[in-house]
Amino acid sequence: MDPVANYLPGILLAYTAFLLSIMSPGPNILAVIGTSMAVNRRSGIALALGVASGSFCWAFLTVVGLSALLAAYASALVFIKIAGGLYLLWLACKSLRAAAAASDLEARRLAGGQRSLSGYYLRGLVVQMTNPKAALAWIAIISLGLHNDAPHWVGVVIALGTAIMSVIIHCLYAVAFSTPYMVRLYSKARRWIQAALGVFFALAGIRLLSSRL
Repeated sequence: MDPVANYLPGILLAYTAFLLSIMSPGPNILAVIGTSMAVNRRSGIALALGVASGSFCWAFLTVVGLSALLAAYASALVFIKIAGGLYLLWLACKSLRAAAAASDLEARRLAGGQRSLSGYYLRGLVVQMTNPKAALAWIAIISLGLHNDAPHWVGVVIALGTAIMSVIIHCLYAVAFSTPYMVRLYSKARRWIQAALGVFFALAGIRLLSSRL
């Protein structure tokens, strides 16, 4: 089988997992939305670019770390996939609980007063890089595309692809959610989105735990 065709399904699954994961706004995305609404779009975009840069750094570090680990201990992929699968199942439970909750989207600007554009960028980068859950998230996402014989380019393609998506989607959040109307519109669809995410993460976690290496 052609190498690209062999690894393409895993790469696309990793892309899908990343794409859907940022459809459920966490603290960083809520900060981007809140900054765009309370300050202006340019500040929100600067913060979004900082968060996206942090995401790329985590993706790159995860790829390098996993590649080095698997080069030394090929059997470690079993434990990596178990950890990634369990984390995806945890995300599924979290999304389903959020779907059942009655709370709406609460966008908040960052504490500490208004900053320069570079200040917002650095703040977004620092916040993302100091997020302890980011490492587990990226291990889960990248392990979806890995096999025991996967070449290095697979991890690189996943990291670069998710980096591009991160920049585009975080900036779209900053632009689209700069008005209260978009926040209200998302709030109306929030439960359906969270429920769909919960189902996807559950299926992806089960697939990862049951995958044959």
